[in-house]
Amino acid sequence: MFHTLDKRGIGNINWLLPQSNLHPPGPCTCPTGAVLLKDGLPKDQYEQLVQRRAKEFKQHKARTTSVLSRMLFASPNSPLQYPIQGFKVRPLTSTLIPGLALHAEQRSSYKVSLIVSKGVLTTEVPAEGAQVQGVGETRLIMESSSLVILNKMLAKVSYTSTVYHIHTGDLASFQFENHEAVFPITIKQPQLPVLYDMGTDISSHVTITTKTFLRYTKLKVLLSSIRKFYSNINVIIADDNFEPEKMNGSNIQHYIMPPAQGWFAGRNLAVSQVTTKYFLWVDDDFVFTEKTKIEELVEVMEAIPELDVLGGSVQGNQFYFSLIYEEGEESEGGCLHRKSQGKFQSLPGYPRCYLASGVVNFFLARTDAIQRVGFDPKLQRVAHSEFFMDGMGSLLVATCGHVSVGHQSKKDLNVNPARYNSFRNPGGQDSNFKLQLHFFKNHLKCILYG
Repeated sequence: MFHTLDKRGIGNINWLLPQSNLHPPGPCTCPTGAVLLKDGLPKDQYEQLVQRRAKEFKQHKARTTSVLSRMLFASPNSPLQYPIQGFKVRPLTSTLIPGLALHAEQRSSYKVSLIVSKGVLTTEVPAEGAQVQGVGETRLIMESSSLVILNKMLAKVSYTSTVYHIHTGDLASFQFENHEAVFPITIKQPQLPVLYDMGTDISSHVTITTKTFLRYTKLKVLLSSIRKFYSNINVIIADDNFEPEKMNGSNIQHYIMPPAQGWFAGRNLAVSQVTTKYFLWVDDDFVFTEKTKIEELVEVMEAIPELDVLGGSVQGNQFYFSLIYEEGEESEGGCLHRKSQGKFQSLPGYPRCYLASGVVNFFLARTDAIQRVGFDPKLQRVAHSEFFMDGMGSLLVATCGHVSVGHQSKKDLNVNPARYNSFRNPGGQDSNFKLQLHFFKNHLKCILYG
């Protein structure tokens, strides 16, 4: 988080960095069997796509990185004391810098300086015994023959950012003789909490959400099974059927979409209408059983508030996966491996639950977290892992096998099977579009669905 260096120059820190950290990452290694995404791009559009992607990626980095991302190092035996982590200021607001001090052997005079780039520095100047230059500027110099007086001035140093930004940072250089320390200053606008007033029953904790298309018979079985175990819980249905049917019953919100808008568009609609802290996602051909205990999923989420998504099992199938990602070179993009049944470690206190990157289509999720990530409506027919890819690094995901839901028979769709399958299995064109989307949107070079 920090480093010290001698008078070889402020900002010239390369001599302290390990060689492996001096250069951007090299090309990533595509897993064996991975698809090279550029091979599926139209040849006559390739150069323009690459240029547009490079421009978008540059803007993405500008939005997601700052000086706070820089690696800093510390050399031993420094007499400088300073905050190494956790110093946070509000934009355009004066804030005392905690912990500044000098611990030096006796000298005839002590002189220190502080330099920042995105703000100004001030301190209280004593009536006598000290000299101060640069109050209200980016460089503050303090000198005194008394170490006690100097440390009193250091204890009164304040930082004020001069440029408004909701989340950025500055690096402060703290110098004494041949010693220099650099420490981070986080400039962040505080966020208002968004809290959910959870009542005493499960219906005030959770909303059930689903998307239906050409399967009303299945949907009615699902709704009937839900009411068998949860008579009052609210159910939200996103419906993009060609000939909509009204779903009767209490505590049902039925939203009709334009026909065949697709899987992720429906998910977005359903989740956008949730007002409870959590929602339970189910497919329209699932069926609740005595093992579909939503309360047990809520218990885990409440015990581990960092979790965003908690999957269960479907008909005994506890599908989950891990995502292995290398950023790679900027020009080529990254390498992604979706590893089926890949998991990380068990949840503390819940040995049957494991952290993962993605889970099956039966999961409890924190509403506000999922709304921030969203479901890409470009993915209309076959998509699931792509949501978790978009949420990688934002969503903490886990899977538990002890809560399950049933799955209805694939027979008796009550629709023309050929018509349904034409949407459910759209063929190579949809797959090619998905790979092209990964190339541009996710800045990938290759992907392997393992």
